[in-house]
This record gives sequence, structure tokens and C-alpha cells, in this order.
Amino acid sequence: MSARFRTVLRTSLGFAVLGFGTSFLGAGVVLLLLLLQGIPADIGGARWVLVACAGGYVLLAMIVGAAWTGFLQRRTAVWFVLGRDPTPQEAVRALRLPVDLAVVTGTLWAVGTLLIGLLTGLLSSWLDALGVTLAILLGGFATVGLTYLAAEWVARPVMAIALHVAPPRENLPATVLTRLVLTWALASGVPLLGVLLVGAPPDIGNGNTEYSLVSLSVIGLVVGALATALLAKAVAAPLHQLRLALDRIAKGRRDVEVGVDDASEIGMLQASVNQLAKGLREQERLRDLFGRHVGDDVVRHALEHGVSLSGDVREVTALFVDVVDSTALAAKLPPQEVVRKLNRLFASVVDAVGTNGGLVNKFQGDAALCIFGAPTRHADPATSALRTARAIRDAVSSSAELDLGIGVATGPAFAGQLGTSSRLEYTVIGDAVNEAARLTEHAKQVPGRILISEPTLAAATDSERARWRRHETIQLRGRQTPTQTWLDEPSQE
Repeated sequence: MSARFRTVLRTSLGFAVLGFGTSFLGAGVVLLLLLLQGIPADIGGARWVLVACAGGYVLLAMIVGAAWTGFLQRRTAVWFVLGRDPTPQEAVRALRLPVDLAVVTGTLWAVGTLLIGLLTGLLSSWLDALGVTLAILLGGFATVGLTYLAAEWVARPVMAIALHVAPPRENLPATVLTRLVLTWALASGVPLLGVLLVGAPPDIGNGNTEYSLVSLSVIGLVVGALATALLAKAVAAPLHQLRLALDRIAKGRRDVEVGVDDASEIGMLQASVNQLAKGLREQERLRDLFGRHVGDDVVRHALEHGVSLSGDVREVTALFVDVVDSTALAAKLPPQEVVRKLNRLFASVVDAVGTNGGLVNKFQGDAALCIFGAPTRHADPATSALRTARAIRDAVSSSAELDLGIGVATGPAFAGQLGTSSRLEYTVIGDAVNEAARLTEHAKQVPGRILISEPTLAAATDSERARWRRHETIQLRGRQTPTQTWLDEPSQE
């Protein structure tokens, strides 16, 4: 048996039990009140005519009520039984199901009250008719209120699907205030009206008022307990689930989703919590994508400074990585294979740079620019950059897939957001960046594939400087001053 079939069966049986159960409860309240007040005995021999007519009407009301309820369910929930999603019109009608059931019950009780009251007046006296009418009204109020509250509970599986198609809006078919008023009426209003019926003049019937008052108190307790339990199901239970969901969201969970199965303000709150979780998931996704494109440090910088063309001059160490003879590589290999090789290279770059506290500022085709000291300040950017250069060189050498050159230079540079208010990019601009890129061209020809500038070596720690040896002075393209370079050879480690 499928879960859908079990839900349909359970809901259908729930509506059947609801219709008969609330009607029997209301009829029991009426009968008890009449017996305690001795009204049937006052009618005399004609009371059997009244009882027969009342029984016949009850039977007729059950048949009419069952047919009427079946028509409403067919009109509003046939899609639920068939296992398909409702149309928007069907969903809106389904949301009115508790109200419609309460209207059916109230109409039948109102007609019965009028007919039985008139019949009592004709068979006995109009004072007895008043007593019968008031007793039936009390039973009717109890039945209608319980029908509405119980129908909302029974119809929740239908509501959940209908609200998915027609989410709760400002014009609500039910409200929390409605439920609170009904609960008050069932727990206090109906019993107090019964007390007034028994104790206030004119005296109706000749029964023992003490028994009547005790019975009304018991009825109030039982009906009030049922109404409060239904209110807890309709209000307290969803609010508890919402509190748990918000706690999970507050703890960082973003996969939270609350079932929307209430047509009142609570349903709007359920939908709002789902929208909140969806918005947070979208923000996390955008932040993750943003971080993958520009780095987590840049994301934090952007969040701190917002949309601002701002930045400052920092002492940074730039590390530039470039593939040797990438043009020839692209000519002899399929593009997909070139991309796979480059992705493996950049994976080594990202891993090494991240381990040493740097930022991969950008990928430029087959090259990468890495920065140490911006946007997050670094205690020793030069030493970290040199360690990173060796780690990248060793990882690529061990794979034997590509050959590369690495240039490292240190100096002041502008680090910040560049562009316009509609299109920004975090970048680092300065002579050190250009120098690192030019050193990379020459590094492709040296044994260790790494060349560094003298300011970089001077800024590093003593233990790091011991790893490097003087290479030669080079006139870099675009620079007027010659650059003294240093190199590291893997065989020396």
C-alpha cells in the first residue's frame, strides 16, 4: 500500500468520523440538557411524536449532510484522491473545506432547531419550545465549533498540497483569531449559556438544576479539552515546528524546509520561513560562487567595504606562474586535454597558495597571478611566497605534464577594487606585479624554473635566504633599472 493511498484513506475516514462524531456529540448534549430539565416529561403523551420527528430529522440530516459533504469533497478534493496536483481554482476551494463543512453542519442544525422548536410549541407550550430551541442551539454551537476545528486538523494533508499551488495570501480563509474565538466559545461560551438557560428566569422545565449545572460543568470540561487539543494541533504544534526550524537556521543549516499545511497566518509564517531558508541558501550559493571566482579573502573585503572603488598601498609579494610554450601545446593537443592539464596545474597553485596564506588573484589563460599581503595582511609575505613557489614547482615537476616558469617580486602596490560602480574587480597594481611577470619569462630558461628579485630575498627570513643563490643581473623588458635575480635549484634541497 503506497503512502499516498494510506494518506487518502486516512483522510477520508477522518472526514467520515468527523461528520458522525461531532453530530452525535451535539445530539448527546441536547438530549442530556432536555432530560435534566425534564422538558420531555412536560410535553406529556405527545413527546413520542416529538421524539419520532426529531429522530427522523436526525436520520434525514445525516443523509443530507453526507451527500452535501461528499459533493464538497468531490468538488474540492477529487484531485487528492486521484493523486494529481490541483488547479489553482481547485486549490482555493480546498482551502475553504473546513469552513464549508462548518456551514453544512450549521445549516442542518439551524433547520432542525427551527423545525423541532415549532413542533414543540404546537404539541406543548411555547415555554417548552423555548427550552428545546435553546438546548438545540447549544448543541449546534458545540457541533459547528468542533466540526470546524477538527476539519482543519483532518484536512491538513489536503491543505499541504493545496497551499503548494495556492500559497497563503492576505485574504485568508482562516485565521488564528477565528480558532481562538471558537475555542473560547466551546470551552466557556456554550457552558455559560447552558448555565443561564438552567438558572435564569423564566424556569424552563422541572428538572433538578443542581444535576443540570454539574452536567454543564462536565460538558464544558470535556468539550473545552477537545477544543483546546484541536487548537494545540492547529496552532501550538506548527509553532513548535517553526521554532525548531528557525533554531536549525540560526545554527547554520540552510537545507531547512517546513511543510506549509495551514491556511491561516501560521501558513504565511511557514511559507516565510521557507522563503528565508531559500534566500539564505541562495546567498550561500552566491557567496560560494563569488569565493571560487575571487577567493574568500576578497569576498570578506567586499563585504566589509561594499560597492566602493577603494583600496590602499600595501607592501606585497607577487608570484606569477606561466606555462612554457603553451602555444605549441595548444597546437598539438585537443582543447579539452589542454584544459584538463591546466586545471591540474591550477589545482596545485591554489592548494599551495592557500596553504601559505596567499591569494590567487586571477587566472590569465595559462598563467596565474598570486598575491601575498593583500587583501589580508600577512606577517611574512616574502617567505610564504617563496615556499609557495617551490611547492608549485615541485608538484608540477613530479607530474611531468607541463613545464613552467615562476617569478617572485616584492614591493609597494595598490590593492583594492578597480572598475566602476556597476562592475568591480579586486586587483593589485604596482611595479612588483609587473616585475614578477617579467621574471617569469626568464625563469623558464633557468634550471630551477624560479627567479626572484633581490628585495624579495631581503624581506625573507634567514633560513629561507639560505636556500637561494645569486643568479645574474637582468634587464627586464619595460624596466629601465636592471634587476638582480636569485634562483633556487631543486637538486640543492
